[in-house]
Amino acid sequence: MRRHPFFVAPVRALSQSWADNTMTNVMSARCGTALPTGSPRDEHFRGKQLRSALPGENTVTVQTTAPAFRRVLALVGTYLGVSVLTLGAIVLLRDNPSMVTDAVWVRATIVVASALLTLSFARRAARGSKKAFLRLRIVSGVMLVAIAVIVALPGAFPVWLRLEQAVCGLLLLGVAVLVNGRELRSRFAAR
Repeated sequence: MRRHPFFVAPVRALSQSWADNTMTNVMSARCGTALPTGSPRDEHFRGKQLRSALPGENTVTVQTTAPAFRRVLALVGTYLGVSVLTLGAIVLLRDNPSMVTDAVWVRATIVVASALLTLSFARRAARGSKKAFLRLRIVSGVMLVAIAVIVALPGAFPVWLRLEQAVCGLLLLGVAVLVNGRELRSRFAAR
């Protein structure tokens, strides 16, 4: 077994640290997000601010927002997935007028568009945008009320669409509870 001089181990550790920091800087610049909390590289991000999602937007620190939004992003992503699958089902069932009416087309299109906007707001809020966080709170609440009305109205939409809207409503209820909860609101509180 070959023995190395006493200075080899510290030099290797230093070069590995430099390589890790360089890769972390490259990844954070490209992706716009920090590594998950608990990562050995967390110290690199502590207290640093991320560039704003849009010019002129206020931001908060990366470490305080990105990990906290995992559940929100998962719920909003599922909401978008369910909405897109519903629109696909509507396309497949378009020749059945009892299941797909004009109101179903309009509603499904609006839901997919709102899900895309909600995902955009959630991603920007996860990056620290206070304006996107406010928009996410407003859109999730408004869509939740709209879905509750649709589910409650008898005869306006087919039963299958009302059931799908109930699922979307439950997903948005989770989003609304999380973004209006004390934990996330405190992260965006004015400093």
